[in-house]
Amino acid sequence: MQQTRFQRLILSSGARLREWAVNPWRRLSLQLIVLLASFTIGGALGSISGTLAQLDPLSALVCVAAIEVAARVRGPLLRRPNQDLTVGLLDMTRIGLLYGLLLDGFKVL
Repeated sequence: MQQTRFQRLILSSGARLREWAVNPWRRLSLQLIVLLASFTIGGALGSISGTLAQLDPLSALVCVAAIEVAARVRGPLLRRPNQDLTVGLLDMTRIGLLYGLLLDGFKVL
């Protein structure tokens, strides 16, 4: 099957993002954006499942499972070359999601 220009653009987007994030300020801003976005998602997941009062344990299980899968994926990524940005973004996603869930849990008390 022939690759279109859009497919080539998508396949090269990771390398282009790594080249863009060579600057430390850009890398930090990208990590901060990912942290805040995942914090918002974590807070929204906790709020929505708490408001509906349905499937609270199941939604918590899904979130904790996602955090644990991300922790397991982190090990093999560290062994690969040029994956610093990926590992940093994965860590920020885990931290933001967990912090959003915990903060939402304290709001309930």
